[in-house]
Amino acid sequence: MSWLNVGEVAYQVERRHGPAESALVVRRLRAAVALDEVSPRRVLAAAHIKAAHPIAFADCLAAATAAARKATLLTGDPELLERDVGCPTRDLRRPDPH
Repeated sequence: MSWLNVGEVAYQVERRHGPAESALVVRRLRAAVALDEVSPRRVLAAAHIKAAHPIAFADCLAAATAAARKATLLTGDPELLERDVGCPTRDLRRPDPH
């Protein structure tokens, strides 16, 4: 997960639940997942995805980060779930089948 995408999570949680809950979620993310800096290489990989798909650039960065780490992108965003964005995706809106 990139720090840019952590920022997206943080602002959404803060809007809905306030700054204390947002800070808690960020601490939990830092403990649970590898967080990548937004590097030039990753930004250009995201740009390549954006050139091929009409999706938000931050979502492209999430996909580029997952692809670079050979990871599955966890998302509830139909824009990502309905396209080949270079990495496997899993729909967070549905229960995990495992």
